[in-house]
Amino acid sequence: MLDLNFVRENLDLVREKLASRKFDPALLDDFTKLDSERRWLIRERDELNAASNRLSREVGALMRAGSKEEAETKKAESKQIAEKTKSIETRLAGLEQEFRTILTVVPNLPHESVPVGEDESANAEVRRWGKAREFSVEGFDPKDHVDLGIALGILDQERATKITGTRFAVLNGLGAKLERALINFMLDLHTREHDYLEVLPPFIVNGGTLFGTGQLPKFEEDLFKLIDERELYLVPTAEVPLTNLHRDEVLSEKDLPLSYTAETPCFRSEAGSYGRDVRGLIRQHQFNKVELVKITKPEDSYGALEQLTRDAERVLQLLGLPYRVVVLSTGDMGFSAAKTYDIEVWLPSQNRYREISSCSNCEAFQARRAQIRFKREGKSKTDFVHTLNGSGLAVGRTWVAILENYQQADGSVRVPEVLIPYLGVEMIKPENTEQTKK
Repeated sequence: MLDLNFVRENLDLVREKLASRKFDPALLDDFTKLDSERRWLIRERDELNAASNRLSREVGALMRAGSKEEAETKKAESKQIAEKTKSIETRLAGLEQEFRTILTVVPNLPHESVPVGEDESANAEVRRWGKAREFSVEGFDPKDHVDLGIALGILDQERATKITGTRFAVLNGLGAKLERALINFMLDLHTREHDYLEVLPPFIVNGGTLFGTGQLPKFEEDLFKLIDERELYLVPTAEVPLTNLHRDEVLSEKDLPLSYTAETPCFRSEAGSYGRDVRGLIRQHQFNKVELVKITKPEDSYGALEQLTRDAERVLQLLGLPYRVVVLSTGDMGFSAAKTYDIEVWLPSQNRYREISSCSNCEAFQARRAQIRFKREGKSKTDFVHTLNGSGLAVGRTWVAILENYQQADGSVRVPEVLIPYLGVEMIKPENTEQTKK
């Protein structure tokens, strides 16, 4: 959530930045009207307080002079003023709540370094790593992960549809083992080399937790809500429970930065995205993801964003998967982000890069909603922390990228060297067991 006082004092700047994010600034018109009322009420309250102070002095003087009857008249007048002042204070408190209600659906302001643009076409490439295989030179056309997975007997979407519905998948044999191997490899890397603390959080969270990271109230349709009177939801990403570990807490400066990683299933309704990526594992209602979260002091957060992004990139480098990094434009960023890098892995079947991780600095936006603060050494005043998050990585999309980039002419898939100890084989070959036959 944006800082209320900053919005009041910089309303024109806020409108300009929100317009660059495709947010209609007219939605702040109510804010302007309410703020005009607030300013008028504050003036009225101040005048009443001044009158009350004046009457108090007059009552004292009259009592000392023995004019008791006239003093009682002044007291009655003072009582009426007190009642009016109380009414104004009640309305001012109500206005503060209305301001905050408006701000709950207002996105974060983009950092000055973010390119301005309408959509992903304005995203700016930062760097590339690795070289895409030239399958034509090798004498065969690359298949997509669906055809490969079905032929290998490791992917079964038909049975997943029967069990649950569309946009779910069943992984069999080495397909399931590859998913597990990727999870363990990523967690080992981030905990052993990148110094993240591994956490196993709940996969069900309450509404306050989702408000803290910005999913509620604006994006409720994208969530899976339990039929339960307690307002509980399945997690859309581990960012939600990890960031909220310190909700309503005041941290010590010496505790920062904090770095957490977790692997969780992620559940998303993908509202409004039907018709996009319906084939295969690119856009599923349930998928596994290893998440990275950092909580820092404000002055350290942009350095932490670069480090978090490099930590996610390291996974792809060790797997030998070509990728590029782009900085998202104002029109393509997520609701809570002030700046986002997308890491996009190369998919031969699509002949293009596809997002496999988004690494974002949310500055104090989430911390203000979740009331996560810290106290500097020797200071009594508290400040809001900055929160950052990124995928390290989306496991299903990594599974897809390995199949497509490491496929062989005979339909088998070579296992990346770093995964061999986890998977126990060097090649994934067609499986013809009775369990995978249709």
